[in-house]
Amino acid sequence: MTRTVVIGIGNPLRGDDAAGVVAAEHLRPRVPEGVEVVSCSEEPSRLMEAWEGADRVLLVDTVASGAAAGTLHRFDAGEEAVPARTFRSSTHAIGIADTIELARALGRLPRRVRVYGIEAGSFETGSSLTPAVESAVAFLVKDVLADLEEERCTSAR
Repeated sequence: MTRTVVIGIGNPLRGDDAAGVVAAEHLRPRVPEGVEVVSCSEEPSRLMEAWEGADRVLLVDTVASGAAAGTLHRFDAGEEAVPARTFRSSTHAIGIADTIELARALGRLPRRVRVYGIEAGSFETGSSLTPAVESAVAFLVKDVLADLEEERCTSAR
């Protein structure tokens, strides 16, 4: 039996940094049976605990690569390193990319890891999602659900 975990990462008190957590809340009631959805507003290094024993992980976080706010990014971290400059540790002591590479080095990285990033527009404390990021969350939720459905169909064969 394959264990799949979707993890939304972010700080709900820092504007667009909440996008991963908001996406997780939208996904929770809609994912296929057996898929676990976790919100992580703590240090990314806690991710290794959240995905312990999982075969497949989908991570959702905010990115700051310089692209337009709301731009969606997707990386297959099981096959390649996630660009550390894109997932910099702005509000975390250790970033997502560093956490993934640490897990890889320790042999604790799940077999398949897909990272979804939403380009942030503002990290202002106490603000809500910007309109561009709020719209991007809706598109990202559809992408994640399609990804989960594709995996389910492939596994059933």
